[in-house]
Formats: sequence, structure tokens, C-alpha cells
Amino acid sequence: MERKMCKVTICNETREYPEGTPYGEIVKDFEGGAKYPVVLVMVEGKLRELHKRLHRDCEVSMITVADGIGHKTYKRSMNLLLLKSIYHVAGHDKIRKIVLHFTVGDGFYYTIAGNVEINDGFLGEVEAYMHRLVEKKAPVMKRSISTASAIELFHKYEMFDKEKLFKYRRVSSVNIYSLEEFEDYFYGYMVWHTGYLKYFKLYKYDDGFVLQMPNQKNPEVLPPFTDSPKIFNVQKEAEKWGEMMGASVVGELNEKVSRGDVKDLILISEVLQEGRISKIAEQITQRKDIKFVMIAGPSSSGKTTFSHRLSVQLAAHGLKPHPIAVDNYFVNREDTPLDENGDHNYECLEAIDIELFNRDMNALLRGDRVELPRFNFKIGHREYKGDFLQMKPNDILVIEGIHGLNDKMSYSLPKESKFKIYISALTQLNIDEHNRIPTTDGRMIRRMVRDNRTRGTSAKETIAMWPSVRRGEDVNIFPYQEEADVMFNSALLYELAALKLYAEPLLFQIEKDEPEYYEAKRLLKFLDYFVGIPSEDIPHNSILREFVGGSCFEV
Repeated sequence: MERKMCKVTICNETREYPEGTPYGEIVKDFEGGAKYPVVLVMVEGKLRELHKRLHRDCEVSMITVADGIGHKTYKRSMNLLLLKSIYHVAGHDKIRKIVLHFTVGDGFYYTIAGNVEINDGFLGEVEAYMHRLVEKKAPVMKRSISTASAIELFHKYEMFDKEKLFKYRRVSSVNIYSLEEFEDYFYGYMVWHTGYLKYFKLYKYDDGFVLQMPNQKNPEVLPPFTDSPKIFNVQKEAEKWGEMMGASVVGELNEKVSRGDVKDLILISEVLQEGRISKIAEQITQRKDIKFVMIAGPSSSGKTTFSHRLSVQLAAHGLKPHPIAVDNYFVNREDTPLDENGDHNYECLEAIDIELFNRDMNALLRGDRVELPRFNFKIGHREYKGDFLQMKPNDILVIEGIHGLNDKMSYSLPKESKFKIYISALTQLNIDEHNRIPTTDGRMIRRMVRDNRTRGTSAKETIAMWPSVRRGEDVNIFPYQEEADVMFNSALLYELAALKLYAEPLLFQIEKDEPEYYEAKRLLKFLDYFVGIPSEDIPHNSILREFVGGSCFEV
């Protein structure tokens, strides 16, 4: 019997295809209109993997590896390719566990527990097998099984983190992906076959190795591996804290919540952070020439609460701290540079009156009495309200702003007078051994909750502006992170379980026909992994209070 023909419109061009044709076959006719490989499609507003089949007339848009969702799909699929290849080269009997820990530059950092020596020879064999699978265009298969069956399957495979994860899932079914005989669960969409996964390299690093991949801006160019030892060591320390508390993956955290052990977990997490802040204050006080503590970090890192808590610790060590927000040195709004879209760019260095900032800071360093500006965000101008400051021998300035680590902002201040702190929320928790929690997800959820509470900003607005925030961080913050004297991780082990109760209602407000819907759906699925906890037991000086409310500081 002849198959029904369906009309498909892509890039304003309509063609007919037999019902049941995979979308992967259809987009081949249109890929000339895409600059980069197409890995997913949007069909009538619904995201679809390329193995899915055509059933009716429809409009289709193509998602490439240069799109946010497409780039995540590439990296997630590369993870599957790597895991399959390691088990093939080493042998299942030699491996107890492979763990994807966190990102290092543009790559993922892994370790292997078992009878496997990670050296250049082993990594070369794995890399060669990965390339053979890429050339083979081996299909990435998907099947749906019941949650109960998934728990049994992962117990059989000795993937105990996944077994524990699904014990707390409320969904009735689970999607399992396979590459030849290797099966695993992955949080999100995958490519159609391995032929899409051409660009990668393995590097021996620390106790494990890094899978280097292209970034979203240049998805077909493999960047050189860049070592970031300071940020790496902070992330390793955070993981050790998680292991010490018996909650390094979501399933273990859920277990503690369900058993009523979360109060102790909250207290220990907060004490560990306070101890770290105290050590930083001690380092500062030991260096008598420090007069400027420069604090910088990406959006929603908790910089404001951190600066208050550090000031308390500095005072306890005998110093008199004075907070200064670099935002008060914004140029007047009419002088603010514009970005490529013609909007005011408040995140570039040129948005700051650098000359005035340096003049005031040098005057304070000399012991002069200085009237400090206050930026009026309503009218877009600096004002002077009688905020005078004159520094005495035990006074110290705690300066918070996104350019704090960039020496161009404080170019005239003596190097020995500055102590630089990089702060970021580096999530130490993983979903399971093969699915990590992106640091940016944690920060976006923080910002979503805070901005809705303090500014009435919707989750839709936060999601829409997040790519612009990330671009600003890539230019103005991340290149300078290794310049810091110390790094502080503001992420708390329990925080996503607490933020869940605030974020979910906001995300449910986003309608299906809105462009932010699929990101909201992804975040809702992500938050569904967690058993939620109320905020009553969170201390009032916690960094998390900056986002959920109830802080004892003015934040």
C-alpha cells in the first residue's frame, strides 16, 4: 500500500515526504541552508530528535550545534561515545566506576575507579576507537522502560548512583539510550548517530583526564586545552565536602532529606563555608599592606552576602572594613556604551568611570577625606549625598564589582595593596555518575528566584536575558578568574532542593507557545530529580538567603 505523503515546510520551502520518514532524512535536503550540522528539529513548536518520524503536514525549524540546545546535545552525546569506548577498550571487568565530575575549560573532567591506568597510551586507544565509531555512524538508539525496570537495570549494571536517583522519581517511565551494546541514562536529547561527533580530544589531567570539545561559538573548531588550576582545585575541594557529608549525587541528597537528616547537612554546609571565609580573612590580615579587597564573580554568585560575611570576619580579626560597590562608579546613562543590539551595555569596563574610581581610591590610600558617589539607578546619574570616608591604619575597603579582577579597572593602585577574590557558585553535586549539573543552571535558578522576589521579574524574562548575561561573563569575568589570590565557592550542597520550591511555580507560568518554554521544561525536569526542602532551617546569614529572602544583611 502506498504511504501517505506529508507536506514539510523548512526555511520557507515546502516539500513532500512519505509518512514515517525520519526527520534526520528530511533535514538532509535543507542542511545547505544551515551553517553547522543539524542535530535536532523543532516540529510545530515541539523539540524532536532526528530519529523521530514524520506523521502529518508540519513546519520544521532546524537546531544546529551552534544553538544552545544543540550544543548541549553534542556534549551529552559525546559523553555517551566516550563511556562506550572506555568500556570497550578497558573491558567491563576492569572498571568499577567512571565518573564525570565537572567542566574544565571547554571539556569534561573524568576519573576511572578500577584496574585501569590512565596514561597517554590508554587514552590514545580510547580516542582511536571513538573515531572509528564516528566514521561508522553508529546509531544512537532510544527506548522507554518503566521506572521500576530502570532501577533493576542500573542495579544489574552496578550504576548505583542511577539506581538511587530513580528511587525518588515520580515519573512512570525512563528513556534509555544505547550505543551498540552499551546502555545508559542521560538527562536530555541525543544526536541521531555518532557521525555528528567529529571534534574531540582526550588529555591526561590530574588523577583522570579531560574530554576536550568545541565551544558553542565555534562548534567545528577544537580549542587548545587551557589549564585553570585554581578553579579546578576549588571544584575538587567542593566534591570532597560532598563525599565527606555522604551527598555527592542527587540520590544521596534525596535519601538524607527523606530520612530527616537535612538539618545537619544544612548546618555542616554553612559551617564549612564560614570556615573558608574565616581563612580568607586571616590571609588578608596577615598581609599588612592590603588596603583593597577586590571581589568579583559571575551573576548570582552571592557576592553581596559574601562581602558582608567577609567584612564581619575582617572585623573579628581587628580590621575596620568599608564596603564599596563599583556600580556607584557607573558613567551617567547617556554616556553608557551600547551593545550590538543598540542597548545599554552595563557590563563592559567602559560603563565604569575608571578615572574617577582610581582618583578616589588613591586619595583614600593617601589618607585624604573623600566624598564617595552613589549611583541613582532611577535617573541614571551619579549623586553625592555626603558619604565621606577617610581611612585610618586599620581600615580596609571591600570592593565588589564584576571587573574587580581586571587590573585595567584599578590600574593605578599598587599591586601589593590589592587582594583579589573570585567567587562563583560551583555546584558540587552531580545528578549521577554520568550526568553533571551545569554551574550555570544553579546560578540561573538562583537569579530567577531572587529577581522575581525583589524586582517582580518573571522566569520567562530571566531565561530570555540569560544568554546575554553569559556573553558578558565570558568577556568580562571568566578570562580573569585565575588572577585571583583566592577563590570562594558559594554553592551549597542542599540549595537546589530548597530553591525547587520557589522556582517551580515560576517556571510553570511559561506557556507552550513562548520561546522560553523548552528551557523552562528542561529546568522543571531537572528540579523534579530533587526532593524539596523548606527554607525554615536555612541560617539568616546564609548566602542562599540573598535569593530566597530573609537575610540578616541588606542584600
